[in-house]
Amino acid sequence: MSQSQLVVALRANSAALLPVLLVASSVNEARPSPVINIRYEDTALLQEGDKAIVQFTGASGTPVYGTENAIKELRATYPFLKGKDEKQEDSWLSELDSFAPLDFKALEPHLQRLDKHLTLRSFIVGYSLSAPDVAIWGALRGNRVAAGAVKRGALLNLSRWYSFVEELCPWTAAVVERLNAAAKEKKAAKSKEGASYDIALLNTEKGVVTRFPPEPSGYLHIGHAKAALLNDYFAHEKYNGTLLLRFDDTNPSNEKMEFQDSIVEDLALMGIKPDKTTYSSDYFDQLYQYCIQMIKDGNAYADDTDKETMGAERMNGIASKRRDATVEENLARFEEMKKGTPEGLRWCIRAKISVDNPNKALRDPVIYRCNPAPHHRTGTKWKIYPTYDFCCPIVDSIEGVTHALRTIEYRDRNPQYKWMIDALKLRPVQVWDFARMNFIKTLLSKRKLTKLVETGAVWGWDDPRFPTIRGIRRRGMTVPALREFILKQGPSKNVVNLDWTIFWATNKKYIDPVAPRHTAILKKDIVKATVKGAPAAAYTEDKPKHAKNPAVGVKKVAYSGSILLEQEDAKSFKQDEEITLMNWGNAYVRKIHTSGDTVTELELELHLEGDVKKTDKKVTWLSTEGQEMIPVELVDFDYLLTKDSLQEEDKLEDFLNPNTEFREDAVADCNVAELKEGDIIQFERKGYYRLDRPYAPGEPAVLFNIPTGKTGGK
Repeated sequence: MSQSQLVVALRANSAALLPVLLVASSVNEARPSPVINIRYEDTALLQEGDKAIVQFTGASGTPVYGTENAIKELRATYPFLKGKDEKQEDSWLSELDSFAPLDFKALEPHLQRLDKHLTLRSFIVGYSLSAPDVAIWGALRGNRVAAGAVKRGALLNLSRWYSFVEELCPWTAAVVERLNAAAKEKKAAKSKEGASYDIALLNTEKGVVTRFPPEPSGYLHIGHAKAALLNDYFAHEKYNGTLLLRFDDTNPSNEKMEFQDSIVEDLALMGIKPDKTTYSSDYFDQLYQYCIQMIKDGNAYADDTDKETMGAERMNGIASKRRDATVEENLARFEEMKKGTPEGLRWCIRAKISVDNPNKALRDPVIYRCNPAPHHRTGTKWKIYPTYDFCCPIVDSIEGVTHALRTIEYRDRNPQYKWMIDALKLRPVQVWDFARMNFIKTLLSKRKLTKLVETGAVWGWDDPRFPTIRGIRRRGMTVPALREFILKQGPSKNVVNLDWTIFWATNKKYIDPVAPRHTAILKKDIVKATVKGAPAAAYTEDKPKHAKNPAVGVKKVAYSGSILLEQEDAKSFKQDEEITLMNWGNAYVRKIHTSGDTVTELELELHLEGDVKKTDKKVTWLSTEGQEMIPVELVDFDYLLTKDSLQEEDKLEDFLNPNTEFREDAVADCNVAELKEGDIIQFERKGYYRLDRPYAPGEPAVLFNIPTGKTGGK
């Protein structure tokens, strides 16, 4: 038996193949082990919606494609991988793709099903280890999101089985080593072409603890994603430390459980797994005591100056008339605030730092305010709440944060952060600022985004024109592309106004190799053509969905003597010109019927022996016979803003683009009826699209155009 050859780029569910390969290559048998040639040109172990790019040449010399087929080939070569119920094994192996997505919502039902299946089982199939155990363990281990869910232990049976396989099989350590090597190679490659992450953080040898502290007052946008991914990178990849997710829930007027839940979900789908989740509200009792300490130490005072006057006094370096009140007076007023009385509502607590410091952030900032609104976690227990500037440094110190990585907009407040810690004699925390991501013609202000949602200017927080994580994903951005783009920006302090072009060009790199190719013809002034030389009866053929990637699968293409073409193509034809009908062959244009400037009908004559390389026009078409054409609505979008960057004095309403949504009706090939929500495809000669609403009888499929970076667009 000749040696098997395997070439695999570790992508998608090919993480499932790796342990099978290592088991096969280490077995002590007379048969030679397969030669494993693993290319790490793309070591993103999992890619949303991606199929493993695997080519395996077995003993027969015939290549097989895809992880599932490669595993079956290895199972045939190495019988110890085979159990007693091959049919059940094949059934589980066919579900490997189910464990590949980085989106926890997509993963969860499959993990739960496997958990339920393992209730009374030690192995997935039968009573001994077989290929599904090896492959599915690898798929879960290679998926950051899946592995995190398993290790958290909520799925008891799945966690038990996962640990049992690790204890039973010595090869699991080798798998982890190879996966880690892949990740390191990826990081090395990225660091050569992207930003530098050597930012000289201090005291990293004692351990690194970072935190991501979002306020649950809206959905995460791309700016938040940068903060989250950088904190995750330094905690989990560069320094092997700890990442805390802390909800800064100190403003009950704006916060909701809906926003909190969405943040958890969005972080999970980005592959970010916090080691611990906490809430600022967990520390309200301690923060209250720290404020009392500040007052007693003479470092804080109560103030009832109205907002406008206080702002003017801070701007001009004028001391508040309440600045020198006694400790007893300040404590009494703080107690009224705590009770939420009408008198208490008039007051706030300010830190007593400086009246006229050149850094206005140090001019006696507010650290506590009264708010009688119920809190979504603590109810009506509290009527007073700490500000972010007071709460954040204290909780960072209490929770053991070693490095506070945050956007450069906080730079002026860094001395304030340090003052709070010093005044309370707490453990110091190193602060590092990085530039926030700004994009042209894009709002990243949560307050302004909320206004657009509340006024109905957009469909909601997941509007594809929105820079929220849900919005850009609904538009067609994949999670691996999002991660790559943001991590390439790095922790630089340089503020730039980014164009969306590079963002979407990064995405195209991920979707182009795996997006199935389909055909859509615009309905407007659609042109019917008769094809002379076509078979008398309509017929269909199986054709690759992707000419360069057989693993994507096949589709049905219908052929007949009656086809549809687009008006724009038809108007470009000349009498007797030879054209190419894509996926069919060449044809001559024998007759062109017009009405004014519109082509009404065409007569073509097939010339299949013609050379497709010599024609200038290669056009898409659809047969009217032999298939049910699917009605589709193609949607494109423009920027929400008409100005590259809004200034402080600009009114949002003056720069809202009045026309940002463009819809066209079309018909598509019969295969489009099988697409599911979220599927990404390419309509040939039109572009890439994400299916937002699947086809249903009487309801067209709705697909959103995905920018590719050529013309920007958001």
